[in-house]
Amino acid sequence: MKMNRLLFFLSIVLALLSCRDDDYVIPSQKDLVSKPDTIGVAKLYVLNEGNMGSNKASIDYFEFETGVYHRNIYPEVNPTVVKELGDVGNDIKIYGSKLYAVINCSHKVEVMDVNTARRIGQIDIENCRYITFHEGKAYVSSYAGPVVLDPKAPLGKVLEIDTATLRITRDVVVGYQPEEMVILRNKLYVANSGGYRFPDYDRTVSVINLTTLKEEKKIDVGINLHRIKADSRGDIYVSSRGDYYDVPANLYVIDSEKDEVKQTLNIPVTNMCVIGDSIYLYSTEFSYNTGNTTIGYGILNTKTKKLDSKNFITDGTEKGIKMPYGIAVNPFTRDIYVTDARNYVSTGYVYCFSRDGKLKWKTEGGNIPAHFAFVYETQNSTK
Repeated sequence: MKMNRLLFFLSIVLALLSCRDDDYVIPSQKDLVSKPDTIGVAKLYVLNEGNMGSNKASIDYFEFETGVYHRNIYPEVNPTVVKELGDVGNDIKIYGSKLYAVINCSHKVEVMDVNTARRIGQIDIENCRYITFHEGKAYVSSYAGPVVLDPKAPLGKVLEIDTATLRITRDVVVGYQPEEMVILRNKLYVANSGGYRFPDYDRTVSVINLTTLKEEKKIDVGINLHRIKADSRGDIYVSSRGDYYDVPANLYVIDSEKDEVKQTLNIPVTNMCVIGDSIYLYSTEFSYNTGNTTIGYGILNTKTKKLDSKNFITDGTEKGIKMPYGIAVNPFTRDIYVTDARNYVSTGYVYCFSRDGKLKWKTEGGNIPAHFAFVYETQNSTK
């Protein structure tokens, strides 16, 4: 969540929470948006964040076999769950036969069957943010404190969860307000933001030994870190959101053998995904000085560390996207999926572009569509 959004929503967090009537379940909706396509992928889940305090997180999915987009499936599949999915969906991932959704302001990780989205259980974690997996364990970053801007906000944590029992097994203290994580060489790298401590942001990446679950080192990178990804050669890419005033957003490269910054790319990045030797990215760089948001799209070559493309959308369709908020790339077809949160209040949209940047389809999502998870054919045991 960008800091300008966080400041806005924390100011209205006392608004009434929406809650459904226990006797009424909102039915899901569906639309035919594309021709059938079954090359390696069965489904694409989309997690809609929902405005903070509105209890409007929801899950959609696109079914490749039929070309049908299904909206808000959770209430219908789980009619007995009070308050449905919860408040602010912050991450969604698949591991084995389970689908994991991190619901930030409901302080839980919702665990579902990957094929049906039927609830298996939940893991209670305060102010949880992102999730990743390694050798039968899930690792969840947590702000480890209340959802409030506070210059004395506590250090964050990463919690380890046994994916068989869904029990928390260990935890480790990291930096302030930890965000995304990536795992390489049995080490967990955690991007620390310090976002609640504005303007005194954190600027480090915590390096955690997964055998001992101890922090071995903090790498000094840049202020207000957020996204973190790794390429096939062991380079780690970390995005900084800057301070929204005088320090611009940026992208840094960490050498995972030396655990130190090796390069500053001077590219603003809000979100990114790695496919092969390419990083597909977009930026929504907000400035309090001007009140404007600068939007950009690109493809970074992980070999050269230069942009192969300064806009992966080639048909002008990006002009209709008000606020890009999520990105994913199909590893088989290289189709590119981008969400549009628009004004964060009204219904958002999901766009699908071909590998050459032409719009294939567009459809309504939920409130702030944001996060993606592919279900591959080998995972879809019901087919």
